[in-house]
Amino acid sequence: MGAEKEHGQVKLVLGVIFTDSEIYEKMLARMTEYYGGIDYRSEVIPFIYTHYYDGEMGGNILRQFVTFGKPIDPVMLVDIKKFTNTLENEHARDGNRPVNFDPGYLELGKFILATTKDQQHRIYIREGIYEEITLYFRGKDWEPYEWTYPDYRSREYRDIFLEIRKRFKKDRG
Repeated sequence: MGAEKEHGQVKLVLGVIFTDSEIYEKMLARMTEYYGGIDYRSEVIPFIYTHYYDGEMGGNILRQFVTFGKPIDPVMLVDIKKFTNTLENEHARDGNRPVNFDPGYLELGKFILATTKDQQHRIYIREGIYEEITLYFRGKDWEPYEWTYPDYRSREYRDIFLEIRKRFKKDRG
């Protein structure tokens, strides 16, 4: 029998797609109240990998990844997802969201995303929230799974996650 031990803290990563940068910044400020100051922001890049959100968000959707200085316990991800859902609902107009937050966490060996959508590869955690391992680290790079979203498979996104991992590893000592 293996010995039980506490899991170490992980890096909160917020994947954001948005069409209204003013509302995005307001929502992000709320996140910093709970999860500490922002310690990394990727460049803002066009969200071009799917048209899934076009009807709800309109055109010209942008993407950015953000991390926070305060590490989290991985069990907090459900509460964080519920909080981001609340923020999205508070700022929705006629049922349309100008900002979509996808919280996840990064460990040195994997990246986990929280979602409300069940699929065969996702594990139910609690209160309507599921988690999936989206990327895993092997050798010197992030690798996708067959179910990994096309944007997270891209070299551009995996390079962003390499940078986040490098910073997280340095912060851990």
